[in-house]
This record gives sequence, structure tokens and C-alpha cells, in this order.
Amino acid sequence: MPPAPAARLPGIIGVHHIGVSVPDLDRARQFYIDILGAVEEVEPLSWADNPFIDRVVGLDGSAARQFFCRLGNVQIEVFEYAAPRQAPQNARRGVNEYGYTHFALQVDDVEETHRRIVSAGLPVHTPPMMDGITIDENGVKHGYAGTYCRDFFGNVFEILEIHETPEIQPIRPYSPTVHN
Repeated sequence: MPPAPAARLPGIIGVHHIGVSVPDLDRARQFYIDILGAVEEVEPLSWADNPFIDRVVGLDGSAARQFFCRLGNVQIEVFEYAAPRQAPQNARRGVNEYGYTHFALQVDDVEETHRRIVSAGLPVHTPPMMDGITIDENGVKHGYAGTYCRDFFGNVFEILEIHETPEIQPIRPYSPTVHN
């Protein structure tokens, strides 16, 4: 008998978006849209002298511009703050440091995605280790492969190609009528 599904906490539907702060919004747009293939679904937003937003973000006198983009089932919100400005980010910050360290993107073809990232001049930690993917006698792929990469600003992201395997679950399309 399979285990009972995990109970869903009241009020939680899912992750809406991941926010990333960058020092150059136009360069970030090139990364997310031109290199990764994200799609913008809403108009970009900018603000300054907005007491409501200042309270929400916990910053006095904030001013920023941003855009939302969709990568498959994930939305990314990308900000460039004009005020208050921040100190430069350590582009080599280790993934072992506390806080959010990376986000992972499931891709159809990790080798092709890796090629596009390298062609754009972005750093990768290592080429994808493809020996984690096997093909059975029926031509069906199993396993997974991936690698960590960095955007133009040093933010870490992971690319993963996932096929049927007990070691990691692939993402599944969200259905508002089905709750796991």
C-alpha cells in the first residue's frame, strides 16, 4: 500500500515567485530572457517615494525598477534598486553560505542549455555530469544530470535534466484542482 499523501497546510497554494536583486536590470533582462528563454507576462514596474512599498520591503526611501518573467512553472522577479544602493556583491559567494544560495531550473536538454550559458560568457562550476543519465533497452532515459552556473552578477542557479529516477522528482505541471 502506498504511503498516504502529505497533508497540505491551509492557505499555502505554492511558490509564486523568486526575487533576485541585481545591479543592472538591462543586463539581467539579457540573461533571463535572451539566454534562458524566459517570457515576460506582465508590464515592468518602477517606484520611488512610495510609503506603502517602503513598508512592505522594509526600506526607507526605496526606489527601484523590476520585471517579472516566467521560466516554465517558476516566476522570477528581478529588481534593480536605485535607493538605497547596496555594496557590490561578492561574485564568488559560496553556495555553502547561509541564506538563499541558488534556484534550480529543470531543462529539457542540460547539455544544450549549458552550451548557451557558456557561449554567453557566463561562469559554470563544471560541465554537466552526463553519466547520471542512462538509456534503457527501450530507449527511455533514466536518471539526472546538472551543474551550477552563475549569472552576470554572480548569483548561483542550477540547471537540471531529470528523467524517471527514485533519486529526485521532476517538476510537474501545476493544476489548481489537484493538491499534493
